[in-house]
Amino acid sequence: MFSKRLILALAVLFTFLSISTLIVNMPEKKDSFVIEKIKPYFPYKIVKTLGGLDLIDKRTNKKLGIANEKIFLAYDNYLKNWGKTHLKLNNSKLTILDDNQKEIDSIELNKRQQEFVKRFFFNSQ
Repeated sequence: MFSKRLILALAVLFTFLSISTLIVNMPEKKDSFVIEKIKPYFPYKIVKTLGGLDLIDKRTNKKLGIANEKIFLAYDNYLKNWGKTHLKLNNSKLTILDDNQKEIDSIELNKRQQEFVKRFFFNSQ
């Protein structure tokens, strides 16, 4: 009923669509040192659930209900928006601020980490 060429063409098409969707929804590369240092202060976390993954607001313990395929992009967006208002970079010192703009913690960064912070938190749209 179906020719071998049609089945092969459909398999190639679905493989291409799957790979392109995966690439589009991949999160940005991050500096692990910086992210691990600010993670305790970031008010959102990704948790595994029966249906996959979910993003939870730590302050209210409320699930944000984001689709699984968009969870890492949403996490990055929340992280960038939070970082714009809660992080301050002075030379090599990264200061973490609370909601009242009071200093909670500070971290000394090397040149590569400083570039990551500038690019990820302060140069994004």
